[in-house]
Amino acid sequence: MRIAVDVMGGDHGCKVAIAGVKLALAEDDSISSVLLVGREAEISAAVTAQNISDRRIEIVNATEVLTMEDKPLEGIRKKKDSSMVRAIELVRHGKADAIISPGNTGALVAGSMKLGRLDGVERPAIAARMPSRSHDFILLDVGANAVCEPSHLAQFAVMGNLYAKEMFGLQKPRVGVLSNGSEESKGNDLTREAARLCALLGLNFIGYVEGFDLFNDGVDVVVCDGFVGNIVLKTAESLGYAMKDILKAGLTASPARKLGAWIAREGFQGLKKRMDPEVYGGAMLLGLNGVVIKAHGSSRERAIASAVGVAAKEIKLNLRKTLAAQIANANIVLASATVPA
Repeated sequence: MRIAVDVMGGDHGCKVAIAGVKLALAEDDSISSVLLVGREAEISAAVTAQNISDRRIEIVNATEVLTMEDKPLEGIRKKKDSSMVRAIELVRHGKADAIISPGNTGALVAGSMKLGRLDGVERPAIAARMPSRSHDFILLDVGANAVCEPSHLAQFAVMGNLYAKEMFGLQKPRVGVLSNGSEESKGNDLTREAARLCALLGLNFIGYVEGFDLFNDGVDVVVCDGFVGNIVLKTAESLGYAMKDILKAGLTASPARKLGAWIAREGFQGLKKRMDPEVYGGAMLLGLNGVVIKAHGSSRERAIASAVGVAAKEIKLNLRKTLAAQIANANIVLASATVPA
């Protein structure tokens, strides 16, 4: 398996991204090659500085960088020699099986459309892995589609269901549509029709779920449009950072509290590990002819290594083939469900 990594798009430069690749290669012998895409001189210097001699590493030169300030479509069109575009092209032309990028999300989504959608997929979706009380859940879409139709959300449910089965090992993932309450009378036209369609697809569909259910082990796959999903994702991230600072301030306010924190340090370390976004690597763009992972812009070594690990697992499982078949079956049901009586 061959994985292309855009090492120029993150906040911390190529050195950190390359260090993450080094970790990933040390952990997984099945990866045949990792293509480091970006400015060759900078990449070579970083590889030398970190004393990396793994023969599985290849450098693909790209002279430009898509920044967070670039407008997605304009950036993709104008910066054709950017590290992100070159990495996407490697997958498009069969020279790589997956792309990982910590760069501009909108540009990655727009550029990855060149890979083509799987047969029958109306819209690709960004799926984020989120922590709950005792296990993780999948939230999609978290940003690829601000405006959706009910059939899009129904397809997202199929995608998320398969991902939870294969990546989490769940036999019957609980699938729900995110709404402002669990009662059938809640929601809007989009969520009501999406829930009706999801109930027809043979999933373990539990109906509406509300915000309270997300981090309370109440659901395994949460479906929503990208506008709502992105708000949920960023709110959760912000709350996590706030709680970290509040906890730190409280535990260091006095010598007695510092002592108590030291005694409970193993518990706090476990909490930190459980909530650490670096463990998840990034969000998956599902529904395309290629594995695409959007790493966080602030990703450090462990996050990049985790993203490479997730990409390798997706490639091994060949989720695209299974997903295409399940989408085809779902579309038959959806087509009959939307025919006027």
